Amino acid sequence: MAKKSTPKKKKKVRPTGKFAEFWKSDRGRKLRGACCVLLAIFAAASIVSFFVSWPSQSNWLGSIGYLLANALVQGTFGVASLGFSFLLFVYGLRLWKVNLVPWRRTLWVTLFWMLWLSTVLGYLYGRFFKSEIFGNFVGITGKFVAEELYELIRWGEVVLLAFVAVVVLVLVHRVRFRMPRISLPKLHIKEWISTIIPQKDETDEEEEPAPAAPAPTTEAQECEAEDDKVTFDIDDEFARINQKAQTSRQGERTPEPKRDVDFTIDDTHMELNDDVADESKPNHQPSSQPESTTPQEGAHYGIDQLYDPHLDLKQYQMPSTDLLTDYEVKNVKVTKDELVENKDRIVETLRNYGIEIVQITASPGPTVTLYEIKPAPGVRISKIKSLEDDIALSLSALGIRIIAPIPGRGTVGIEVPNAKPQIVSMKSMLECDAFGNNKMELPIAFGKTISNEPFVTDLAKMPHLLMAGATGTGKSVGLNAVIASLLYKKHPSELKFVMVDPKKVELSLYNKIERHYLAKLPDSEEAIITDVKKVVRTLNSLCIEMDQRYDLLRLAGVRKITEYNDKFIHRHLNPENGHRYLPYIVLVIDEFADLIMTAGKEVEMPICRLAQLARAVGIHLIIATQRPTTNIITGTIKANFPARIAFKVTSGIDSRTILDCSGAQRLIGRGDMLISLSGSDLVRIQCALIETAEIERLAEFIGLQRGYPSGFLLPEYLDENEEPNKDFDPKQKDEFFNDAARLVVASQFGSTSLLQRKLQLGYNRAGRIIDQLEAAGIVGPYNGSKAREVLVHDEIQLEEILRDL
Repeated sequence: MAKKSTPKKKKKVRPTGKFAEFWKSDRGRKLRGACCVLLAIFAAASIVSFFVSWPSQSNWLGSIGYLLANALVQGTFGVASLGFSFLLFVYGLRLWKVNLVPWRRTLWVTLFWMLWLSTVLGYLYGRFFKSEIFGNFVGITGKFVAEELYELIRWGEVVLLAFVAVVVLVLVHRVRFRMPRISLPKLHIKEWISTIIPQKDETDEEEEPAPAAPAPTTEAQECEAEDDKVTFDIDDEFARINQKAQTSRQGERTPEPKRDVDFTIDDTHMELNDDVADESKPNHQPSSQPESTTPQEGAHYGIDQLYDPHLDLKQYQMPSTDLLTDYEVKNVKVTKDELVENKDRIVETLRNYGIEIVQITASPGPTVTLYEIKPAPGVRISKIKSLEDDIALSLSALGIRIIAPIPGRGTVGIEVPNAKPQIVSMKSMLECDAFGNNKMELPIAFGKTISNEPFVTDLAKMPHLLMAGATGTGKSVGLNAVIASLLYKKHPSELKFVMVDPKKVELSLYNKIERHYLAKLPDSEEAIITDVKKVVRTLNSLCIEMDQRYDLLRLAGVRKITEYNDKFIHRHLNPENGHRYLPYIVLVIDEFADLIMTAGKEVEMPICRLAQLARAVGIHLIIATQRPTTNIITGTIKANFPARIAFKVTSGIDSRTILDCSGAQRLIGRGDMLISLSGSDLVRIQCALIETAEIERLAEFIGLQRGYPSGFLLPEYLDENEEPNKDFDPKQKDEFFNDAARLVVASQFGSTSLLQRKLQLGYNRAGRIIDQLEAAGIVGPYNGSKAREVLVHDEIQLEEILRDL
């Protein structure tokens, strides 16, 4: 006999599990926030009433208020215990996602001032005002700390408290103490001197100084005054090289007739630290104020005046270059002895293989010197190209790169690393004329070329940027240089960043500028995106933002974002019709390979769509990866990223994957990079150095200023693959639910865009109403790109459904 299977008992859900689930939900979080705000107000009122009604025990909030106030005032910090109410109030608003002030900084700063104030009052109570009334303002903490400090250092307690307060005010609150200006009476020194020393008679003849004899000019000075290039006759050197080669071959071959070879050193950029660097700097330092003039206080703002996008943050100050480090002092110049020595080795190596040259020109750069050689007639260029490794061996250098030929010059270039490379500072790049006096929309200061010229380009013209390189070659520094360039040039109202950092450490320094420059999803707490699921949602949200911007451009009758914003500034577009000022959005992805390996097509498809279409509406992409392989940088990605940067890679295959040509494997690392803009010729650049400490100072300077209430909110993306909530809750019904239902039934067309246009709703709210209509049985499920099916065809039937709900 088979045993009867006993039915399994259903597990009962414990009440604690439901409570924990509610506690972690959005409603539970808001309930906690409301309780914190109410408790903060209750505590503040009870403390104020305690001081007003003392010594009686009557309190505005009854006996509970008296007990709470007595515990907070006399048991902790006295009158400074009001700081607990403030912290509780701020934390409650934070649970409601209202970030008035940075929480962590506010927490420890408030606790410090509570302790400081209580200690000061304790010192006054113990030394001067020993009364019971004044003792209520002190608290037990202030009395204890003040007495202990007095026992240790006596009157030095006053000096210590004052010193600590000044340090916190200067370093944390950035208070500037200035000495009052004292106007002294003007002293007429000339009149006073004239009374003591008699003036010389006008008839006396003045002795004219004898003209100084002209200083003898040296040969080097004559060369420098004659031209920027210094030419050396090196026939004797070639004779010495031929004699040395002849003795080594021991008469095997008769020496060829000696040729006259001109060696030219381009001195235009050799003295970079003394001359060119000073000339490249503008006459004025970058202003700490925004470039555009802000309206004055009390001015009239209306449709008769231009719209000012800076008006919300009119007090915002652009960062100064004083926050950055200047490395120019530590730089070492390239000596002429080094140039001549490298020239000798190059010429000797080429002559050993029977290659004659006519002229050599050296152009020193910060890390690499370019030697341009002009071969003799009949010399094959491919033969010089094949000697790349031999020249590197003779020079004992790393990263020899031969450009055969140099486009437009008719010469062959040999790039040789300097023995002591210079450091290109970010400060020098931001202070140069090429960056400060340009009219680019999104200028980026990358670094300096081989000829020591600043390389500044426009991200809006690229329009997207692909960066790749091996680990430790300067890729992250280059990414920070791009971000810093934009932060120094654009106002927070003109630029927003969407930052994706799968490694969770590279871009975390920019969390402080969330309320100024960062964009995020509405339900996201952190602006720096690290979760792959949120990355997919953010990319699709950017696609929605792109589509909405294209709709605005179509309604405005323009083709690109600059024309649209110009119309909006001149009041030609009505905000009541949905028009708004459009800031530039820059998507920064630090490690693209990790996203491709984890999400694959879910990440690649929206990125390709943004790269193809988002240029005209001001959305630009910057993607960086340390794995430049074909399965990461696919053909679709490369086709939409014409601007590419390659740092040092391990093989020529990786170089061809990034740049479609070899050469990146010959770089020397530490910021040495090749850049290709829209299929043009490669440019070798030494990337500007900006360290972590400089980024922290920059982010802190921006974050301490008043910003927007929150980061720039992107449109909410509703994943259609996820099952919506089928249970209709009448308590959560939107106030536009009935109007939306009547509109959908009347038009027999159910879509989110219909509700947006007719009811003037946002995308997020319209999407939630559509889900509620589906849960109520008025419209059908999601049907791809088509509109939802309307299940109710009669308005009378609809009114019955609305009454039942």
